[in-house]
Amino acid sequence: MTSFYGKSVLVLGGSRGIGAAIVRRFASDGAKVVFSYLSSPDEAQVLAAETGSEALRVDSADRDALIALIASLGPLDVLVVNSGILGAGDPLNMPPDDIDRLFRINIHAPYHAAVAAARTMPDGGRIIFIGSANADRMPMAGLAAYSASKSALKGMTKGLARDFGARGITVNVIQPGPTDTDMNPAGGPLKDVMHGFMAIKRHAKGEEIAGLVAYLAGPEAGIITGAAYNIDGGFTA
Repeated sequence: MTSFYGKSVLVLGGSRGIGAAIVRRFASDGAKVVFSYLSSPDEAQVLAAETGSEALRVDSADRDALIALIASLGPLDVLVVNSGILGAGDPLNMPPDDIDRLFRINIHAPYHAAVAAARTMPDGGRIIFIGSANADRMPMAGLAAYSASKSALKGMTKGLARDFGARGITVNVIQPGPTDTDMNPAGGPLKDVMHGFMAIKRHAKGEEIAGLVAYLAGPEAGIITGAAYNIDGGFTA
């Protein structure tokens, strides 16, 4: 394992699923971890007690609150933006307000969080977005807005990698495929459909996503920036 002793890490959206696995990984590797949550206070407090991390409530759709939270934490060595929401349904029937909130959380929040963190981040820092393999492949109807939001992260990653490269700050996006979470359980009703698109026919584990996060945050990945990593069992192959 990579040592993150003395490193300050913020995980946005860390109380459950992939985010919780990332919190556990950084905490076990010695980092000082703060994570945000919104609708899962009980899970957040249990995770904070388990890992010795700090849980802070913030709505990622609230730009000013998000920026203020990041500014209050001082310089971060690693920012991981995992917060995101899923919107599914016939686009002709989905409420416009729901789509706007999805874009605020899935696109606006990662951008503003990255810029806010970069203002005080030391040279050589790490910014990692958690996107989705649906940025590259959308084999089902009803997810146009969601896939658009995840595709946007790829362009954002490339642009910010250029913007912050002179300071050695890397910016990358990890794009999981089907992963065993509350939102998409491994035994859920759509598992056979999703596995049908995959070469390795199983859901990923949160720990597998966290392992790639740890690698990109570590010293061996200092030259990797502007990249998108699919971790999807061949979903996009």
